[in-house]
Amino acid sequence: MDELRFGTDGWRDVIAEKYTFANVARVAQATADYVKSVGGKTVVVGHDTRFLSDRFARHAAGVIAAAGLEARLSKGYAPTPVTSFAVVHYQAAAGVMITASHNPPHYNGYKLKGPYGGSATPEIYQGMISRIDTSPAAPPAEKGVASFDIREEYYRHLSELLDMEALSHYQGVLYHDAMGGAGGGWLAGFVKQAELKLDLRELHGVPHPLFYGVNPEPIPQNLATLRAVMSAESDPVFAAVTDGDADRIGAVLAGGDFFNSHQIFAVMLKHLYDKGMRGRVVKTFSVSKIIDLLAEKLGLEVVTTPVGFKYITDEFLKGGVLIGGEESGGIGVAGHIPERDGIFNALLLLESIVKTGKSLRQQFAEIEELTGFKHTFDRLDLHVASLEERDRVMERLRREPPGRIGRMEVESVETLDGVKLHLRGGAWLLFRPSGTEPLLRIYCEASDPATVKQILKAGRKELGI
Repeated sequence: MDELRFGTDGWRDVIAEKYTFANVARVAQATADYVKSVGGKTVVVGHDTRFLSDRFARHAAGVIAAAGLEARLSKGYAPTPVTSFAVVHYQAAAGVMITASHNPPHYNGYKLKGPYGGSATPEIYQGMISRIDTSPAAPPAEKGVASFDIREEYYRHLSELLDMEALSHYQGVLYHDAMGGAGGGWLAGFVKQAELKLDLRELHGVPHPLFYGVNPEPIPQNLATLRAVMSAESDPVFAAVTDGDADRIGAVLAGGDFFNSHQIFAVMLKHLYDKGMRGRVVKTFSVSKIIDLLAEKLGLEVVTTPVGFKYITDEFLKGGVLIGGEESGGIGVAGHIPERDGIFNALLLLESIVKTGKSLRQQFAEIEELTGFKHTFDRLDLHVASLEERDRVMERLRREPPGRIGRMEVESVETLDGVKLHLRGGAWLLFRPSGTEPLLRIYCEASDPATVKQILKAGRKELGI
């Protein structure tokens, strides 16, 4: 049988290679076996807009139902955070989301959610993974799968977390680029149900299994059309971008400038603080140090975790977290489910503009002034021949980290997740493997774009790719 590799948030593979109905059934059976072992009775299943996602989801739900559990299947495509919210709403023991998130269109995947409505903890994942193939997958039940549509309940919950009075008076423009993914129509649906005066303009809102020719990840190289549209706009108009399953967020500002995940995280942190909310700030290893500096100015504790939202979820479950975020654009907020939510985060960014009267650009400039730190960041994604080659390169770096990157001296090395080099002058460079693809990622933060470009070039040379 195929060996199934689980990364930072579940299993992903190429459709029709390892991602097959038979292998989905194996994982679904293991999920059912785990849920029964902890006394659970209900599992919620959702799916995105990828090729065959609806059929893979129905297949998984059928196997779970055949195992004697109540299976609830989303009536149509839904964002991952909506599926997570449904887990809590229906008091389910677990949730399954059929999605490959931001991966290329030929991938699909299987995310597992805990009963609290967030990424399954490493313990839950291990409990499921250890049961793969311990019992044969039952033929999918033709009956016993109930459908659900939780849109109204989800919108009502978001309304309770937002200042709807302030939002109700705003008559500006907000763009939403769903990239052909599961966020299509969901932000517009909230605006309509709440009867906001907001002019919500959608791009790529119609589901598209090939995501209109790009990978559904909200990074600059995938947003050429949106950036062209935004070049004609002026502040405070911005565009929220959600990835393939709408748990991540990106943004493009008026004029077409990309507003990265670190900047979004910083603005959201400051906005929540200004709303009177307090708690610990959780960030993954690849997030900008401007978050540390801002939290220090606000008197908030910072916790750094390995990359993967499941580690942030662990911190949420301990209690006392205000906000947790990762470099890829996944951000969770106190009061909501312990989950990334691109739809809700877009509304929070809008709320920050409405409440302050300042654009996202202006708000971040104030944060840079407050912290005394100029932020510039970029990342390279480098394809390698195989997962084995990826792992060999990383093992070499861990064993013998370089003492210099180009002409810059390495002052210290961290290996919490990947290999992070702190360079003289305050810049840093992180080498890290993708958890799901034969990719090596190089992350860099420095004080100006030219230095970032120079360091990334030297980092790539160090890898020999």
